[in-house]
Amino acid sequence: MTAKTKGDLLLDMMFNIVIPSIVMSKADDWLDITPLLALLIALGFPIVYGIVDFAKSKKYNTFSIMGFVSIFLTGGIGLLQLPKEWIAIKEAAVPLILGLFVTASIWTNSPLMRILLFQDNILNTSKIEEALEKNSNRPAFDKLIRRGTLWVSSSFWISAILNYILAVILIKSDTGTSAFNKELGRMTLWSYPVIVLPCTVILMISLCKLISGIEKLTGLQLEEIVAFPSSNRPHR
Repeated sequence: MTAKTKGDLLLDMMFNIVIPSIVMSKADDWLDITPLLALLIALGFPIVYGIVDFAKSKKYNTFSIMGFVSIFLTGGIGLLQLPKEWIAIKEAAVPLILGLFVTASIWTNSPLMRILLFQDNILNTSKIEEALEKNSNRPAFDKLIRRGTLWVSSSFWISAILNYILAVILIKSDTGTSAFNKELGRMTLWSYPVIVLPCTVILMISLCKLISGIEKLTGLQLEEIVAFPSSNRPHR
């Protein structure tokens, strides 16, 4: 990971999770403002950051879209003072929708596993492609990619269930109240790990299964499959 990537990740965490959560939890106490204004200020951070980031990169990002949809729905529920039960529905809906898209990608030419992992900076794709053609294992490899994508999609289903449970446990107050904003702040801090941790664990498992499958289909060794930097390449 480059220094720039680390810096971007830190900014993502600060503007999309940490600062909004602190504002929702503490702003009405520290600044003596209404819960509505505290919620609007909190929503402003990820929205403005998302706009600036898009203007700079000129590229769509799945996590940026997820963050925008999440903030938009959360803000709408709070501003419209809908029943608190809608928060649980919203928290489950975001990973559920992502899971549907990931699952649907299995039947396309670009399953998510191929997009995420079959990259030149991760795997020696040209050597793998050559070995697959030589061994006539292209259909088996495509099946392996689709199976790995199904694994990844399962992480989103798990996140949807855990997010719903988390919202039911933490959100007890009516929308539009100071207590609701504080509970929403705590839930925001917890909801991202609930999504990220299962996805990370399952992605690592899927990567191990993918590499193991590639070894069997190509006859290549690990150091031939993984695109190690030259300074970190294993020595025999």
